[in-house]
Amino acid sequence: SVPVRMVKILGIEGSANKIGVGIITDTFETDADIILANPRETYITPPGTGFLPRETAQHHKAHVIRLVKQALEEAKLEPADIDAIAYTKGPGMGPCLQSVAVCVRALAQLWNKPIVAVNHCVGHIEMGRVISKLDDPIVLYVSGGNTQVIAYSMQRYRIFGETIDIAVGNCLDRFARVLNLSNDPSPGYNIEQLAKEGKVLVDLPYVVKGMDVSFSGLLTNVEEVAKTQLAPKGSLTPADLCFSLQETIFAMLVEITERAMSHCNTSDVLLVGGVGCNRRLQEMMARMAAERGGRVGTMDSRYCIDNGAMIAWAGLHLFHHKIFTEVKDCTVTQRFRTDEVECVW
Repeated sequence: SVPVRMVKILGIEGSANKIGVGIITDTFETDADIILANPRETYITPPGTGFLPRETAQHHKAHVIRLVKQALEEAKLEPADIDAIAYTKGPGMGPCLQSVAVCVRALAQLWNKPIVAVNHCVGHIEMGRVISKLDDPIVLYVSGGNTQVIAYSMQRYRIFGETIDIAVGNCLDRFARVLNLSNDPSPGYNIEQLAKEGKVLVDLPYVVKGMDVSFSGLLTNVEEVAKTQLAPKGSLTPADLCFSLQETIFAMLVEITERAMSHCNTSDVLLVGGVGCNRRLQEMMARMAAERGGRVGTMDSRYCIDNGAMIAWAGLHLFHHKIFTEVKDCTVTQRFRTDEVECVW
């Protein structure tokens, strides 16, 4: 029999402070490893600061070509072996997205390859589904820019609940700045480690509104507690506040996720997005899912955190349905809802 040539897609992700290039191969008919390469670079700023769009975009421009070369080397491929280039169209930070789109337009014309435009959120979900092997779970998508409870219905990922102000990762990151925690490897990771030492559970606002959550008032409250009750002014430690903030936020997320699971009569839940790496959130979600006789699908930091492979994997589905983007239409949008994408696959 003639061997089937497997499709290879190169994906580039750069919607926030990470620039990643991934190469995946089509394994719908084989059991081989789908991810051939997945290098990335993170823009890390000094403690107490966030990352600004313009400087982050400059970081991406400085690293993207090296990462493309590195990915090709790791995958032992030449540009001629690539079948299409996938990129993050949105949502994300405008200048960061634009830096990737410029690179993709150039590569597509240099290599004469079709372009596939991917929704960042759908990329996270599709990567989670293939890694966890959960077919139709409720998805909790939690990251620095997004907080959504999602379920698939009629060829779209429908949003059942979401934040009505800031994202969960943004709330954690901003509190890390108050405590002057390091941004290396990420502020959320450092809050998670500090929270393990917390002994006192501080009463913080618990804000669930139906299927939606709110974090901005909670953040203001815990910032005020930090100003007035941290030692030497009070008896609380930074670890106590990190512990309390995590417990409160994650309990809110587990509540709305369980409500969506009950509504959809689904027992499985999938955690995606950067905050999905958090072991405490995974633990709380697993306990809730076990009580319902279900499973929780999780990933490690290679695939939970923004990466090029997830964009390539979602792009592969679009490639098979011949949904391509012309060079002149290879644009970006900062606001691109998860439920705007028709998932024809």
